[in-house]
Amino acid sequence: MELSNPEPLDCAGVEVRFGSLKAVNGANLQVAAGEIVAILGRSGSGKTTLLRAIAGFERVAAGEIRIGGRVVESTSVSVPAHKRSVGLVFQDYALFPNRTVAANIAYGLPRGSAARVTELLRRGELEGLGGRYPHQLSGGQQQRVAVLRSLAPHPRILLLDEPFSNLDAALRLAMREELVTILRAEGMTAVLVTHDRSDAMAAADRIAVMDAGRVIETATPLNLYMRPSSKESATYAADAQFFPGVANGDTAETPLGTVRLSMPLRGGCEVLIRPEWIGVKGLGVPATVVRRRFEGAHARLVLSVPGIPEFVAVVPSWMAAEANDSFEIGVNVAVPAFATAG
Repeated sequence: MELSNPEPLDCAGVEVRFGSLKAVNGANLQVAAGEIVAILGRSGSGKTTLLRAIAGFERVAAGEIRIGGRVVESTSVSVPAHKRSVGLVFQDYALFPNRTVAANIAYGLPRGSAARVTELLRRGELEGLGGRYPHQLSGGQQQRVAVLRSLAPHPRILLLDEPFSNLDAALRLAMREELVTILRAEGMTAVLVTHDRSDAMAAADRIAVMDAGRVIETATPLNLYMRPSSKESATYAADAQFFPGVANGDTAETPLGTVRLSMPLRGGCEVLIRPEWIGVKGLGVPATVVRRRFEGAHARLVLSVPGIPEFVAVVPSWMAAEANDSFEIGVNVAVPAFATAG
């Protein structure tokens, strides 16, 4: 089986300007060969601009970008996009409507590449569809064709810009799994830009959180969720709520009672307690239900305890809890805490 040729990526102090605006402001990003890294950030954080600089579509004002140890972009070097051996998957797929599926995948390949096309059709579970045209495919199938076309010439890195944004929720989940399976089978180095934390969590080996043009943290999905390095990055992994506390080493006193800490700390702090970390029924601190919202498999309870008029707990939807009900709550896991400034 013929695989792609993955290479490591290194972005060091990358800055991209549009006039006086620094869209990317000293970003650092390292991706190992064969690794999938998601760049997660809100709109305007600079994630797509950084991706475009890696691809060769934007010049840098400072810093450098290396692929396989070779500088491809700096203030003095700019390797043209078509010579970087970088594959691109766009949000709108950008397929040729007048070419068949097989012809789309083969675009840019030399003559005699039929075996590679056949291999990729099989890998993308599109066997028998090579003679169809893009408009004859579902959205998920079109996405697979776009990915396979980008993989066909054996790129060193694959860049994906919001590849799931055009898909409905059910198809999104299936395509996410299929995409990761294809990338793993190719052993591909991949950078996925997304604003959707569930996509980043499910697809990536590591997540680079981008804010105001900088990468503020790079961590595994588990560490970003359970042990983020800062309050800012904590908000990107999942719903975040912070409670005042006093840390005493391995524990902290909070309005929700004594909680275990994931890292030792002493003194005034703010404790991260995600809604799903809160357990209910007979666990310690009396709480009152302010309101309840049904969300299918789960229900979202807005609760109140002395000193905290409203916070959220996520519970199984079958649990009986209505406004003004009271019960005891507690925190089920060791949680991160951040020292209070001053």
